[in-house]
Amino acid sequence: MLLQSLIVWIIVGAIAGWLAGYILHRDTKFSILDVILGFIGAIVGGYAAVYLTDKDFEAFSIPGLVVAVLGALAVTWLYNWYQARQKA
Repeated sequence: MLLQSLIVWIIVGAIAGWLAGYILHRDTKFSILDVILGFIGAIVGGYAAVYLTDKDFEAFSIPGLVVAVLGALAVTWLYNWYQARQKA
């Protein structure tokens, strides 16, 4: 059951990462970095949503995907901000 849940969140995280990359950069390429940041963002978004709303969101649902995308946007934005600070 845990492996199945992990696989579902990886898939949802990959989709969320691609959507976050598209929203932030208007770039449709599918990179492994987007997948990793999306997976992390899906986890962060899921924990934040449970903490803020006291509801559990299923991964394969519209609210679950929205939560994952918002988390992926936040993590991707933080990653881009950190990278910009390192270059400056």
